[in-house]
Amino acid sequence: MSASLAGAAAIAGIGATEFSKDSGRSELRLAAEAVRAALDDAALDPADVDGMVTFTMDGNAEIAVARELGVPALRFFSQIGYGGGAACATVHQAAMAVATGAASVVVCYRALNERSGRRFGRVATGAVAAPTTSGVDSGWHYPMGIATPAATVAMLARRYMHCYGATSEDFGRVTVADRRHAATNPHAWFYQRPVTLAEHQASRWIAEPLRLLDCCQESDGAVAVVVTSLDRARTLPHPPAVIRAAAQGAGADQFTMTSYYRDELTGLPEMALVADQLWRQAGMAPAGIRTAILYDHFTPYVLIQLEELGFCQRGEARHFIADGAIELGGRRPVNPRGGQLGEAYIHGMNGIAEGVRQVRGTSVNQVPGDGPVLVTAGTGVPTSGLILGDD
Repeated sequence: MSASLAGAAAIAGIGATEFSKDSGRSELRLAAEAVRAALDDAALDPADVDGMVTFTMDGNAEIAVARELGVPALRFFSQIGYGGGAACATVHQAAMAVATGAASVVVCYRALNERSGRRFGRVATGAVAAPTTSGVDSGWHYPMGIATPAATVAMLARRYMHCYGATSEDFGRVTVADRRHAATNPHAWFYQRPVTLAEHQASRWIAEPLRLLDCCQESDGAVAVVVTSLDRARTLPHPPAVIRAAAQGAGADQFTMTSYYRDELTGLPEMALVADQLWRQAGMAPAGIRTAILYDHFTPYVLIQLEELGFCQRGEARHFIADGAIELGGRRPVNPRGGQLGEAYIHGMNGIAEGVRQVRGTSVNQVPGDGPVLVTAGTGVPTSGLILGDD
């Protein structure tokens, strides 16, 4: 996103289904419901939509969702790779389409039955045999038993602990904060169910040093957002969430899910690349952010993101969060709606919707102030990020 593009587009509508463990309906229906809700929120009709963006891992093609909704025609459509790393990139591409005139109203969506259908946490035995570069990448670590998302992250987490003195309790503080926030969010799966650090420490191992409560949920549901020009958004019912900055990033020697062949394993250079672009585009520094919606599929990556984004120095995140800094009322609240650990795992799209609510001032856990909101996408893979602000 160039400096001239920043502020040209805004999110004008958000919509979602309920978040569950068994939706009882197809992913296509979930997608259609979420998009319909987002259009209703923006007071727009399917006939107004001429663009759609989703993830390559979404099972619902843009033309299928358009057909279900009665969208007459699409002038712009795109699918972005790398799973949850694409979440913010959907809005990035939508904003570019709007700013360049390729489309006027673009819907970004993600729908999945990730608990009742295909569960991402299981070994995908066919991945290593796929005749693709991703299959080649998987061939380096699958034979070693590193064949689930948790297992891939566990190795990096262990190295991070070794180098910087972080402990399982430090990871647990992320869970405690997210679940505390989710406990006051009626739409969260873990509504009214906070956890203590002791409960985190008592949860079973998934892949040491990751415990069950270090891992995000498996959820069924869908989320959609509507992107249009700032001028048009100003005529619609809700205050626009202006896209102040948007960026994607893939670092050197990037693999999926974790890049084991870099010189060091304690950082996320792709997120540092995204951060540099975001701060430059928005003309601000981390201190100006009111709240951060950080992709929390695994707790160690929240600590590393805080460092890569510039909220603290490398290896210092455990000290940064020790006094409740990331909780509501702290100096840098993170995931005020509960995140993917507490609300739902919709591959990061529910984080974007929460960023919009924070800008509008309608979140169930509204963070005081008028500063912009930072949103990040999945880490360990090529990733993306957004800065959203008011008009």
